[in-house]
Amino acid sequence: MNVEMISEWIAAGLILSGTLLTLLSAVGLIRLPDVYTRSHAASKSTTLGVLFILLGAFMFFWINEGYVSIRLLLGIFFVFLTAPVAGHIICRAAYRSNVKLADRTVHDDLKKYMKAE
Repeated sequence: MNVEMISEWIAAGLILSGTLLTLLSAVGLIRLPDVYTRSHAASKSTTLGVLFILLGAFMFFWINEGYVSIRLLLGIFFVFLTAPVAGHIICRAAYRSNVKLADRTVHDDLKKYMKAE
């Protein structure tokens, strides 16, 4: 086994892991009860899945082709920066719009802070 073959396996593993995490996120969007938990599934696991896929593609082209893709690096940076923030903002907007929590929710941590406003 040479270095190129090992790097191909690592890149394939990263891409497969990212695909599985993204699939898990889609299952979370279907199965979870309210907008808050769905947003958590969509923002966190999808972000990690997309990062793994982009990192696998970056590693493949860097090691096998000798090509460093600035577009892939920028994609990794902007997905890592914007997706969790967008998920947080969507949840905060839903909470301010009085979207109900799931019936199974035990404790509302924001309730005392939002009443103070």
